Amino acid sequence: MPDKSDSKATLIIEGGPTLELPIHQGTIGPDVIDISQLTPNGRFTFDPGFVSTASCESQITFIDGGKGVLLHRGYPIEQLAKHSSHLETCYLLIYGELPTKAQKADFEYTISRHTMVHEQLSTFYSGFRRDAHPMAILCGVVGALSAFYHDSLDISDEKHREIAAFRLIAKMPTLAAMSYKFSIGQPFMYPRNDLSYAENFLFMMFGNPCEDYQVNPVLARAMDRIFLLHADHEQNASTSAVRLTGSSGANPFACIAAGIAALWGPSHGGANEAVLEMLEEIGDESRIDEFVAKAKNKNDPFRLMGFGHRVYKNFDPRAKVMKETADEVLKELGLENDPLLKIAKRLEAIALEDDYFVQKKLYPNVDFYSGIILKAIGIPTSMFTVIFAVGRTVGWIAHWHEMHSAPYKIGRPRQLYTGHPSRDYQSIDKR
Repeated sequence: MPDKSDSKATLIIEGGPTLELPIHQGTIGPDVIDISQLTPNGRFTFDPGFVSTASCESQITFIDGGKGVLLHRGYPIEQLAKHSSHLETCYLLIYGELPTKAQKADFEYTISRHTMVHEQLSTFYSGFRRDAHPMAILCGVVGALSAFYHDSLDISDEKHREIAAFRLIAKMPTLAAMSYKFSIGQPFMYPRNDLSYAENFLFMMFGNPCEDYQVNPVLARAMDRIFLLHADHEQNASTSAVRLTGSSGANPFACIAAGIAALWGPSHGGANEAVLEMLEEIGDESRIDEFVAKAKNKNDPFRLMGFGHRVYKNFDPRAKVMKETADEVLKELGLENDPLLKIAKRLEAIALEDDYFVQKKLYPNVDFYSGIILKAIGIPTSMFTVIFAVGRTVGWIAHWHEMHSAPYKIGRPRQLYTGHPSRDYQSIDKR
């Protein structure tokens, strides 16, 4: 349980009791008022979107949106992005500490030996239309994994949970690449154990059986950073969906499928896809000023996508690293003169210099830069959210595992009922 401070919050209910509510203190961050006494007194709080409610206790990720801070197990995201790798960060999120050299090698070896999927899973893809959205395919196929891997479904067994974590982290890039290959009518590419996590994904995405495909190390590093920077983000909508689903005792594959479904929403995981759609709508550098003016007009529904963040009221700490990576990728590929990317770079400069955007702190966020990188690499926009899901899988699993490692209750939010009061049924001839 979190530490309790000596202070309490006093809640005076008119016509009811006066309650002394304990105040809990986390390691860092704001104190939390414990309102569990309300329910026995016949009351509960009204908090649409749960924006003022701590739904759980967690030791995984901390965010201070006002200061632009993101910590994974206490480590700043900037340090992890610069010095670590996605798989090392996966180990950190799951086990709580950075691995030793031997632990890191063993973890990477284990993940590399779980990348293949059951051969019968390939028949699932043929059941989808060729033009099906890759997220629709991924959501269905991940949920179906429980039909193939029966030996890791005992959620009360820590070893089973660990095996499920290995399988999901390892197989997600394979399933994602298969979704893409199916959509373009190309044969699936089997993963290779000699490649790194990000290299393997690019190989399965762009390789083909007819010729040797060499993975560009600059692009592989960029992809690894995209996975790492999306690995976890505290109690967001998809992570909360995974926890809520998991609280019912559902198997891990069903829980992650629930997370994928929540991530698919345009208000959550579709932001980097929306960035590219916006750039295509602008179409030409000559129209940038026109669209910037539209963005400043509060009566115009147009919004610049990829700027500002619901949580960060300062610069998105992930965006700093992603900006550097975007510059590296564009230079490596010689795409500085790509029309859409030139629009993006001009919008970036405006957002960082224009008083309107600076005062409102509408800085370019991680989705803005990741969209640019993925476009440059040659990944279609329909795959953007799929790649987000690949990176976020470890965060979902870490929170699911943490929840099952301690006593928990099935999630049961309350409501403020505003419908009809009790009324009598009327026969149809009297209506």
